[in-house]
Amino acid sequence: MRQMSGNVARAAAIAVVLAVGAVACGPDDSGAKNAGGSSDAKPAKGGTLSVLNNEPQTDFDPARLYTSGGGNVPSLVFRTLTTRNREAGAEGTKVVPDLATDTGKPNADATVWTYTLKDGLKYEDGTAITTADIKYGIERSFAAELSGGAPYLRDWLVGGDKYEGPYKDGGKGLASIETPDAKTIVFHLNKPEGEFPYLATQTQFAPVPKAKDTGTKYESHPVSSGPYKVVKNENDGEHLVLERNPHWSEATDAERKAYPDSIDVRSGLDASVVNQRLSASQGPDSAAVTTDTNLGPAELSKIGGDKALAARVGTGHFGYTNYIGFNPKVKPFDDPKVRQAIAYAVDRSSVVNAVGGSSLAEPATTFLPNQKAFGYTEFDHFPAGASGNAAKAKELLKEAGHADGLTVTLTHTNAKGGPKGPEVATALQDALKKAGITVKLQGLEANDYNDTIQSVDKEPGFFLRGWGADWPSGGPFLAPIFDGRQIVKGGANFNTGFLDDPAVNKEVDEINKLTDLAAAAPRWGALDKKIGEQAVVVPLFHPVYKRLVGKDIKNVVISDWTGVLDISQVAVK
Repeated sequence: MRQMSGNVARAAAIAVVLAVGAVACGPDDSGAKNAGGSSDAKPAKGGTLSVLNNEPQTDFDPARLYTSGGGNVPSLVFRTLTTRNREAGAEGTKVVPDLATDTGKPNADATVWTYTLKDGLKYEDGTAITTADIKYGIERSFAAELSGGAPYLRDWLVGGDKYEGPYKDGGKGLASIETPDAKTIVFHLNKPEGEFPYLATQTQFAPVPKAKDTGTKYESHPVSSGPYKVVKNENDGEHLVLERNPHWSEATDAERKAYPDSIDVRSGLDASVVNQRLSASQGPDSAAVTTDTNLGPAELSKIGGDKALAARVGTGHFGYTNYIGFNPKVKPFDDPKVRQAIAYAVDRSSVVNAVGGSSLAEPATTFLPNQKAFGYTEFDHFPAGASGNAAKAKELLKEAGHADGLTVTLTHTNAKGGPKGPEVATALQDALKKAGITVKLQGLEANDYNDTIQSVDKEPGFFLRGWGADWPSGGPFLAPIFDGRQIVKGGANFNTGFLDDPAVNKEVDEINKLTDLAAAAPRWGALDKKIGEQAVVVPLFHPVYKRLVGKDIKNVVISDWTGVLDISQVAVK
């Protein structure tokens, strides 16, 4: 997913939930499964799980959701060809079969992928799930009125760039998806894509029976292929009630535990209210979790003195990097030495403190997060130390013709406490001043900020930015930001440094040919190191999630894929 909230939101909504900070490693040694007040008891089926959230689960249609690994709440209703491995830490970064018998069979050059469905798959009404339903589910995600999902299918499938969905195709369908029989589905791609099994975890791969498709109204009662069905959806996801799908079979689903009998999701709550209710754990709140609300510095300080409460805090890490972006078309950032000087001058300790301290953020000198799945390779091309290297920065500025210093403007959001907000901007302002760089601050509201940063024509020279992977690999992390062919002139552009290096582009293509993901990972790490030499970005920090659970919650599992509690594993009895 381009950028990610606690339960993986669209790119435009990312800043809301990532406002806490960062780390670059898996869950801490305390073990994610040990979080929860009654975790020692063996989890059992039964009871009602409450979910207390800030953001509503809007657009509850598999075509419209932009989710990594099927999302959190959505993955209770929508099964996909593949899914994320529901294990803690690094094991949770692996892709595993879901509706399919395996993670896919590629042809020799990974341009054709074939999947076979498991036996005994059924919808909530007892009818059989077929590959025609999966094909149709994917096709409807191309309809303009159901837009919002990940863009890869449009880019990767042959003919996807021109396809407008089943409501306009006259019944022809998308020829690059073949269903020779009810259990076989074949995808034909424009180019080699060794990471197609990761893409097949997105909710666009959830089956949708054509006869039950109600277009834009489908979200109110999508037909379940997972362990739970939707029985209530009020105010566009503000209140969701899920109950068991009687036709879901554990025999076909090794990943979802589905312990609770029902799940009640209530959103629109202030973050402080969510944490207060989870802390108090009274009544139904004792069996409650959150999928999108983090603890802040003040709350963590209070929890630190309460061992029982601290035991109910789960720690997780999602692959996300907050960084400084440069527009090399704007002076003086066209000069690599100026960009390098800023990299040397950065005080990462003050930046980490600005987002809540070391419990919520960890400094970064690489663009890829510190996780094996991403191919993390340690490097620091412009060593600033813990508090910045002003002397080296001044030396480079002098070489660049700015012996008397220079004045620049840093664009940030007005979201206080956020990773791209005024606190981080001020910390950088103070650090760069020591190197002779005067920083003027320009704060923008969220919509204006996104419109400005993502516009080729309006992008400023110096700004704060963040990026999260759509799945745990270096590909969706590096390619959108540094592949020159992904520069978008007429829409949202994420290659803000306008890097178009033929060698980088070629290596992206070469790595994408690999279907051995373990072999691909170190190649991504090496590419990150190579790109880092050009100083088109300055990595600052990676986020850490700290989240409370109710005192009766058991079996808390937090993987490095999402960094947050996996609701499919939780028990309340």
